[in-house]
Amino acid sequence: VQLVESGGGLVQPGGSLRLSCAASGFTFSSWYMSWVRQAPGKGLEWVSGINSAGGSTYYADSVKGRFIISKDNAKNTVYLQMNSLKPEDTAVYYCNAQRGRSYWGQGTQVTVSS
Repeated sequence: VQLVESGGGLVQPGGSLRLSCAASGFTFSSWYMSWVRQAPGKGLEWVSGINSAGGSTYYADSVKGRFIISKDNAKNTVYLQMNSLKPEDTAVYYCNAQRGRSYWGQGTQVTVSS
């Protein structure tokens, strides 16, 4: 099982980034996927989730209206489109797969700073 995140980087406040998480080694289309982040010196914060088919999405209040999660089961990839980024969005973003058990990616750094 492998989850590989990409797309992080340095962006100015108000900017956008799109994170990707490429999955392999399991039946991606049957799994619920989430994005979870960890800001410097803080604990894990759930950001967004999407059901196995991709038809239902969920967001933390802190990102609602700014972030969009999507899932392409043909490409075994989940995305997080992040718009109107704020300095408080600075964190390592992790991809998580859940279906009874849980798998994690290695994370990608997002830094929002001028």
